[in-house]
Parts: sequence; C-alpha cells; structure tokens
Amino acid sequence: MSNPFVRIVEPLDPKQPLKKFFNLSKLEDVRYARLPFSIRVLLEAAIRNCDDFLVKKEDVENILNWKVVQHKNVEVPFKPARVILQDFTGVPAVVDFAAMRDAVKKLGGDPEKINPICPADLVIDHSIQVDFNRRSDSLQKNQDLEFERNKERFEFLKWGSQAFKNMRIIPPGSGIIHQVNLEYLARVVMDQDGYYYPDSVVGTDSHTTMIDGLGVLGWGVGGIEAEAVMLGQPISMVLPEVVGYKLVGNPQPLVTSTDIVLTITKHLRQVGVVGKFVEFFGPGVAQLSIADRATIANMCPEYGATAAYFPVDDISIGYLIQTGRDEEKVMCTKKYLEAVGMLRDFKNSSQDPDFTQVVELDLHTVVPCCSGPKRPQDKVAVSDMKNDFETCLGAKQGFKGFQIAPDRHNNIVKFNFEGCDFELAHGSVVIAAITSCTNTSNPSVMLGAGLLAKKAVEAGLTVKPYIKTSLSPGSGVVTYYLRESGVMSYLSQLGFDVVGYGCMTCIGNSGPLPEPVVEAITQIASTSATFVSNSLLHGDLVVVGVLSGNRNFEGRVHPNTRANYLASPPLVIAYAIAGTIRIDFEKEPLGINASGKKIFLKDIWPTRNEIQAVERQFVIPGMFKEVYQKIETVNKSWNALDAPSDKLYTWNPKSTYIKSPPFFDGLTLALQTPKTIEDAYVLLSFGDSVTTDHISPAGNIARNSPAARYLTSRGLTPREFNSYGSRRGNDAVMARGTFANIRLVNKFIDKQGPQTIHFPSGETLDVFDAAERYKQAGHPLIVLAGKEYGAGSSRDWAAKGPFLLGVKAVLAESYERIHRSNLVGMGVIPLQYLPGEDATTLGLTGRERYTIIIPEKLKPQMNVQIKLDTGKTFHAIMRFDTDVELTYFHNGGILNYMIRKMAS
Repeated sequence: MSNPFVRIVEPLDPKQPLKKFFNLSKLEDVRYARLPFSIRVLLEAAIRNCDDFLVKKEDVENILNWKVVQHKNVEVPFKPARVILQDFTGVPAVVDFAAMRDAVKKLGGDPEKINPICPADLVIDHSIQVDFNRRSDSLQKNQDLEFERNKERFEFLKWGSQAFKNMRIIPPGSGIIHQVNLEYLARVVMDQDGYYYPDSVVGTDSHTTMIDGLGVLGWGVGGIEAEAVMLGQPISMVLPEVVGYKLVGNPQPLVTSTDIVLTITKHLRQVGVVGKFVEFFGPGVAQLSIADRATIANMCPEYGATAAYFPVDDISIGYLIQTGRDEEKVMCTKKYLEAVGMLRDFKNSSQDPDFTQVVELDLHTVVPCCSGPKRPQDKVAVSDMKNDFETCLGAKQGFKGFQIAPDRHNNIVKFNFEGCDFELAHGSVVIAAITSCTNTSNPSVMLGAGLLAKKAVEAGLTVKPYIKTSLSPGSGVVTYYLRESGVMSYLSQLGFDVVGYGCMTCIGNSGPLPEPVVEAITQIASTSATFVSNSLLHGDLVVVGVLSGNRNFEGRVHPNTRANYLASPPLVIAYAIAGTIRIDFEKEPLGINASGKKIFLKDIWPTRNEIQAVERQFVIPGMFKEVYQKIETVNKSWNALDAPSDKLYTWNPKSTYIKSPPFFDGLTLALQTPKTIEDAYVLLSFGDSVTTDHISPAGNIARNSPAARYLTSRGLTPREFNSYGSRRGNDAVMARGTFANIRLVNKFIDKQGPQTIHFPSGETLDVFDAAERYKQAGHPLIVLAGKEYGAGSSRDWAAKGPFLLGVKAVLAESYERIHRSNLVGMGVIPLQYLPGEDATTLGLTGRERYTIIIPEKLKPQMNVQIKLDTGKTFHAIMRFDTDVELTYFHNGGILNYMIRKMAS
C-alpha cells in the first residue's frame, strides 16, 4: 500500500525537485508544535514509513496524541535511520547472521535474504588492552598484541563486511565507537533514497545515547533486537513519557562537564526516569558545548532513561562545521530542520514543548565531584571524598561499604617495586586511567588534564611508578590537539602515554597490575611484601582505581581494585599524583617538590579561560578532516588481513573464537505452543542491582574457571585465553562464562564468587557445572533477583548465556530496559513481582521448586500463577510488554521469528 501521507511530501529546494521531505508543518495539526522534540523524531519516522502494515495510521495518530496517550502504555513502531555496533557485541551479531543464513538455507529459503537493510556501522574498539603503559611505544605494542590475540575475530569481521551489504567496518585503532559516531558517522539529517529525514540510531552499546547530545535521537538496544532492526524490522516500543530537564545558570569556574553529568546522574536516579526519555531545555543548555552535552547524554544508562535528548540548535550546526563536515550539506541540514520545526533556540521559552514533568538544575550549584566506590550514581563531592571513603571502609558490605574492621583501617603493606620501597594502604591508587567515550570526546576536560599535567611537572610533582597510568583517547583527533597544543609531553612525563584507541580500562581491559602490587594487595607472602601494623586478612586491602569512565561496578575495572571512582580527566591525574583517595585537596598538598615546597591542587588547576583559549586555537576543522578522511584505510594490519569471499561462512571446528551457535538447532517452520514450566529449580538467588557484568563479564578469564578449563582442553595456555568479551563469537566459552564474575553475590553462598548450590546433591559447584547437572537430569531453571536486574551494559550474552544454561525465566522486582528486551529476544520469560511483593514478603528462600503456569492465550503484562512444591501459590507479572514481544515469545525468540519470516 502507498504511504497515506504523500500529500505532505515536497522538495526542500525547488531547484532540486528529486530531493524531497515529509513536511510535518503541513499536517496542520496544533498538537505537533506542543510535542517534545524527541517525540517529533518518532513521529516523522512513523509518517515516512507508514504502510498500514508495519507502521499504521493509528500509530501516527497515537504519536501525535502523545500528551494524552503517554500514560496509557500504548505500543508504537520505530524504524531508526541506522544501526551502530562495537566489536564485542558486533562479533556475536555477525555470528548470528552467518548462522541464520545456514538456518534459512536448511528451511528451503534464500540465505542471502539475511542481509542488513538498515545501514550498519561496526567500530572495532573493545579489543585492545592496557598490557603496556608508561613507555613511548605502548601504543604500538598494545596494538600488535591486539592483532595477535584477535586476528581470527578480525578476519571474521572482514568476511562479514564483504558478505553482507550495507555493513561498514571501522578498523581497530580508529577510536571509541561513540566518539567516532559523534565526530564522523552522525549525519544529523539523512539524505538517502531521495529523501531528507532526521538521523536516528540504535546501537548495541548502552552508551549509544551519547549521540543525543548532537541532536541525533539514539539509544542502546540488545544485540538481538539490533539484528532485527538491521533486517528491516521496526522496534516495537511503548510510547515513552518525556521528562523535561531544565538547565539554568552558569557553571562555576572550576567545574567540569564530568562534575555536571555526575550531578545529573544522581539527581535523575532520585527522580526515577527508567523507560522514559529525558529532553534538556532552558537557557543553561546554551552555555554547554556539544562535547559537554554529549558527556551528559553519554551517561543516560547510568541514570536509567532510554534517551537523553538535546534538540539541534545553532551550536549543533556550528559543531558540524568545526568537525569538518561538508558545509553545503550542513546548510541543507539547517534548512530542513527549520522547515519541519526541529531547530531549537534554548533561550526562547516560547519554543518549550509540553513535558510529562519538569525538573530543574541550576548549573551554578554544581561542585567538583566523583562517583563511587561501586556505582556511577553514588556521587561524592571532592571535598567529601576522604571522609566518604573512610566511612565506606567500616560500613556494612554493600554499594557503600567494605566491612573492614576498625582496627585495620590504617594498616600498611610495604613492598618493593623496581628496586625501591613503597607502601600500600586502604585507599591507595593503583590504577589511574584517562579513558572512555564519556570524557575523551570532550576537548575542555582533555586539554584541562593536559594543562594540569604541564603545571604539575613544572611544579616538580611526579606519579609513583607502580601506579598503572594510561591515556586511551576516543579518536586520533584528541592526540592531534594534545600534541599540537604542547601538553602531550607533560602527560607522558606523568605516565599518561597514549596506550591505545578504544574503551580499554572502562570496559575492564585494564591489563595486569605489576606482580609486587598484586601481592601486596592480596597479602600473598613473598620476599617482596612485608606486612606491618596488624596482619591483614587475605584480600582485605581496599585499593582504588580512578578513571574518567562511566562504569565502576565492582569487579569490572580490575579484579584487584575493590573501590573504583569515576572522575574528570584532571582529577584522575590529581589523584594519581596524590597516590591515594584519602586526601582533602583543600587542606592537604598533592605533594612536596624537590625544594620542599608544598604544592596544592589549587596551585596547578587550570582556569576555564585558559582551557577555552587553547581549545579555540588548536581544536580546528582541519584536524578532523585529516584524521577521518583516511580512517577506513590507515590501519595496515587490517588491510593485510585475508578473509574468505563466500556468502555462507565456513565454520572452523578448531576455532575457539568463532563457532556456529546452537540457537537454531532443530528449528522448523511450525511454531511450538509455549508450555508451563514445571518444577524448576532456582539456579541463583540475587539481591538488587545485579549488572550484566555480573551475568556475563567482559574481562579476563580466571584460570580456575569453567571457561579456562574448556580453553585448556583445546590446547590453549593462560596467556592465550584473552577476555570473555573477545570470545563472544564462541558459545562454548560464553556459556561457561555466564555468572562467572568473581564479585558475584549469590544468596545461597556465604561469600562472593561464581558458585551456587546444586540442590539435588547439596554440592557447591561453579554455576556452569551446576547448570549442566540440572540440564542432564532434565530440570528447568529460574533465577530470582531484586531491583534493577540487568543494569549496566547492553550485553546480549547476559540473555544468551542463561538461555544456554537452561534458564527458562527470571523473577525480579524490576529490570533494566535493555536487558529485559534481551531476555524477550531469547525466549526467556521476564517475570516481575506484583507491586509491594518480593522474595522476602512472600517468604521465598529459593530452595523451593517453582511451577509457572503459562496459559494458552497470552496478552501483554498479564498476571501468571506460580506454584511452589511447598504448596504456596502467588502471582507475578509476565513482562512481555507488547503484542510484538508475545509474537517473539511464541517463536522462541526474535531471531527464530526472523528466520521463519525469511524462509517462508
């Protein structure tokens, strides 16, 4: 059927009649001008894609009627303009596509129908690790190791870029996905197939929201859902509420964008924005650069919203020019946005749309701060850091507690490093990393760090040699302006050499700590570690990682840093120089120079005017053009890779990286009727805020883990294990890595670790081994959890892994949005306690056996009955939120649905 809205199609420029757009102002509907700008993007996509099949006129009316409909849980379709992936999530997506081609062929269909319809970019940025640091050749050595470890994965991705149309690969060494998206990939307005329309994107990384800072509506989705979008399916979403976040005032001179985003994160966590859009407005927005806005939008997952949108304004248009975009295209972008009423003037309050609710922040009230020690929403003012950490030491084990006995708070461990004696104590900094998309895309904080380093070196300050310092810029542009502005050499003198272009420490690719440091932390008796004061218990020393990242969950950054704080790049350097988090910068010096002079942080902190002057001089369009015009061809190692040219992938049975997954084994065209889950055992019982890092860690593979045993059986040595993230193309490794985080807290076990009780035998086993025992006996499994189950990264293996372990359902108090979607995508039932109920109020121990009654006729968010073998019965909400999600469930998951659709 033709589009019923063709009447509003017209050329943007009468001189170019073939370049058209849907002119939403021609709707002549007064409701349009009152819509939040983010909802206008959804509306345009619905109108442009309206075919009365996948997208109906009723959907368009629902979006137009957002003010009334927003509270009614109404489902609408959304077809984003493009998809973006990084390699940790991109490899399993390409593996799935390859396996889906095989499955379609087996069912008698055309395998080449499995091909991206929606344009997709895959940026390889998650594989590089900080193996080398504090040396001038760290970058080259880390990149060489990256290719040595990941050659097979990279060859597979190169095959994918050739075998699948509409898929572009950005090679390793180019930068971090979200910064490359911001500086290069984002269009703001698409010019495709003869139409102009708003750029929009979904990505397989939760921090895809960073692009919202440029006015491109985007958010993270599960890898499984992204694959369906690439194959032309719309996202089925509940029309969201939109919280208007009003910014007023001007930031204080010493405040950075990092301080602002950590303040907003804590504030919006308190407001409660899960499942909602946040849209920024007010005169304060005009005080923020695009880099500042992108920093705020980046941490959207940490405050729980779906998107954190800054509508396009003249500053956005100026950024496109600054970053070297084609000026003629930029002018078309502005003309289009003006025509459809999507260009914002934040100082003009008459443009303010309707919002579900409005909350406000005066930027002048923001103070320098960090977040930690275990969660990004736990903001701590820098002035309170020392006292807060010391309180956490003795507090009960939890998000703000380590439960260290009071008589051990001041213990010291002496050790020898490179011939010199040093001391470690609680609060000692052992990792200091300028890393992550959140901050390395922002010239103000990066140049601020460089200027602080210059002043520190000139004042005679140094960083202790055992502290693992690193700088991993988000793109080559950062290195360019740090070098041209003259601050790079000072960063290097403090140990902050460039170690790679990628996520690195923030994703857990922090690499090893020096062995004497590890021995001192873990209290391993050796000739290089001497214990003074009271003897410490094993693992009692709480040392610190400080990073300019967005995630600091326990066990993520490094297994040995129990406390991790998010901080701005200048503060990362400051804490590295201090060597401890237990310092009051206002009263205590950073250090004492060779002349005996005390140097305080205020003595070397650069002013906002200093930073802005350097930024104006050195962050110029020519840099961006020079770096990005060769981004797809500059990596010689990538260019030299050989990749097969077959349309069907030839699986290598000896590979430990790439393996055909078992998801589609035995798949037929006929649907299977969902069955009641009978007498399920509880595999694990959790409390609140279990993250996807707990469920499917991305970091190093522990030598005593089931995954390590598997890799050893395949002839690999520990040096060759690499990380879980790098092995996401192999289900045998990833199933064994499910719930393998060493900081996992399972209520069945009285200590942290990846183990559980196998109830039929009473044995304590590794989680994978227990699941295998249950599977062999034919017992289904469920997982019990508290609030915010699945928080953190958008990690599809956090759903695929439990599926392969035999988990049929999860029963939780609440879910993180993307993880619930991933569970749905794999056919795992997300169940939610009724309001006011939880495991405690219902008296659940997790040792019961659970029968979950699945009725023949299902509807979204219906209540289902759960019977226990104790005779107790209760109800829970089945969190299939839309009819489309129920369709996926009936098919056994979204990928099965797509295969059947393509095969038939």
